Amino acid sequence: MTALGKHMLLELKDCDAGLLNDMEYLREALKTVAASIGATVIKDSFYQFSPQGISGVVIIAESHISIHTWPEFNFAAVDVFTCGEVIEPAKAVKPLAERLKAKSTSYIELKRGVLTESPAAAGR
Repeated sequence: MTALGKHMLLELKDCDAGLLNDMEYLREALKTVAASIGATVIKDSFYQFSPQGISGVVIIAESHISIHTWPEFNFAAVDVFTCGEVIEPAKAVKPLAERLKAKSTSYIELKRGVLTESPAAAGR
């Protein structure tokens, strides 16, 4: 079986609430972590909710990294989705947790686009 990509679902708990509500800090943190795992940053888009919370995505050549924050719960949900075999999304877990000062983390990695036949065989 072949998988087209890997999707890391990361929960960051007991984070610094101030950082979770700082849009520029989050933008730079995600872009820096993306670069640190070897991803190529293309573009980003972030939105600040009122009274608090941020959603954002960093588009990378290999797919994306997204974040949704709940400062009132000191919680962030992060997705790291990479296509191909070069970038390992698991390498983003520790630096993301450190940047948001998370005291507790949990994550799962899913294979996406699991194919039972090769692209060449599918075209026959």
